[in-house]
Amino acid sequence: MPPILLHLAAAALYAGLAVVSWRTRWRGPVLDRSPRGIVPWERALLLLAIVLHGATLGAEIFSAAGMRFGFSLALSLILWLAIVLYWIESFYARMDGLQMLGLPLAALCVMLPPFFPGEPLVANAGSAMFRAHFLIAMLAYSLFTLAAMHAILMAVAESNLHRGRLTPLLSGLPPLLTMEALLFRMIHIGFALLTLTLASGILFSETLFGKPLSFTHKTVFAIISWFIFGHLLAGRHFFGWRGRKALRWTLAGFAALLLAYVGSRFVLEVILGRAA
Repeated sequence: MPPILLHLAAAALYAGLAVVSWRTRWRGPVLDRSPRGIVPWERALLLLAIVLHGATLGAEIFSAAGMRFGFSLALSLILWLAIVLYWIESFYARMDGLQMLGLPLAALCVMLPPFFPGEPLVANAGSAMFRAHFLIAMLAYSLFTLAAMHAILMAVAESNLHRGRLTPLLSGLPPLLTMEALLFRMIHIGFALLTLTLASGILFSETLFGKPLSFTHKTVFAIISWFIFGHLLAGRHFFGWRGRKALRWTLAGFAALLLAYVGSRFVLEVILGRAA
C-alpha cells in the first residue's frame, strides 16, 4: 500500500470512530440514556487504526536513508502512543470522554508528516543509548498528553457537577476521586520518565547527540516542565493538592513540555523554514 494511503486509512478510522462516539454518546436523545462503554467492534477498529498509524510512523521515522524526526512526526508519535495507552487503559476503566479528545487529534496528527517532513537525518540514530533515550522521552510525552486530556475531561465533569447538570454519559465515568488517582498515577510515571530523559540528555549529551550540552529552547522548556510537575507532585504529597489546582498545574506542565520540542521544531521548520 502506498504510504499516503496508510496515513489516509488511519486518519479515516480515527475520524470515523470519533463521529460514531459523538453520534452515539454526546448528542441528542442519547444524552438521556444510560451510557455505554467502548464496544468490541469499536475496540477492534481502534486497534486497526493504531496498527496502521504505527506502520506510517515506522516508514516515516526509520526510512531507508536513516532516521528522521521533526515536529510533525513528534506530534504523530506522541498521539499514537497516547492512543495506545488509552486503548490498554480502556480494558480497566471507563474513559469514554477521552475518545472525543484523542481521536480527532490523532486523525489530524497522522496526516501531518506527508505535508511537513521537516527534520534531516538524526545523528547517532544507530546508537542503542540514543534509541533508549528517544523511547523514554516519547513515552514521557505521551503519558503527559494522556494526563492532559484526562485533566480536561475531569474539569468538564467537575464543572457540570457543580452546575447540577451531570449527563448520564459523564455520570458513567468513575468517581472524580478515582479519576484523580489515575491522573496522578500517570503523572508519577511520566515524571519518572521525564527525569530519566533529562538526566540522560544532560549527563551523556556528547554520546547521545555528538555535541556538548547547550541550553536551547528545547532544554529550557523541558526543565521548566520538570519543575512544574515536580512542584505539583510535591504539593500533592505535602499539602494534598487536588481538584482545580491540580488540573491547572497539570495543563501548565504539559504546555511547557509541548513547547520544549514540538513548539521549537514547529518554529524552526515551518515559520523560519530551516532544520536547525
